[in-house]
Amino acid sequence: MKCNPATDDAVREVRAIYQEWASRPIDRACTGVADCCRFRLVGHTPYLTRGEALVAARAWKAAGRKDVPLPTDGSCPFLHPDSGRCRIYDGRPFGCRTHFCDAAGGPANRKDVRDLIHRLEEIDHRLGGNGGVSLPVAVREAIRVM
Repeated sequence: MKCNPATDDAVREVRAIYQEWASRPIDRACTGVADCCRFRLVGHTPYLTRGEALVAARAWKAAGRKDVPLPTDGSCPFLHPDSGRCRIYDGRPFGCRTHFCDAAGGPANRKDVRDLIHRLEEIDHRLGGNGGVSLPVAVREAIRVM
């Protein structure tokens, strides 16, 4: 994997944002049913900033994978087809962390995440991004440029 100080800094910043979100005393109730990972079923596909895509891509590559599959059933490419578990759980994007699915209580309240979203957008801008991109496309691109 190529070393790029700007990319490495962005990845560290995104991970810090994820840690900050995890430390906030906001009650979430993820049931682990993974319905939110079935994008076609729930009608939502997470959109990632470039920094988020880099974190997810690094997690995917760390597991020895080189390309992001595009499941024909409309599921997240990181959802294990047999276990129904996320294969990049520690590197999952912010949208997945804020549980936009009904099983986890619906989306996090915007006021609770606005500051973190702005920080993700700032990182995206520094990396030359132009806003969120569909998860499979964003991570495939991040892998391509790594």
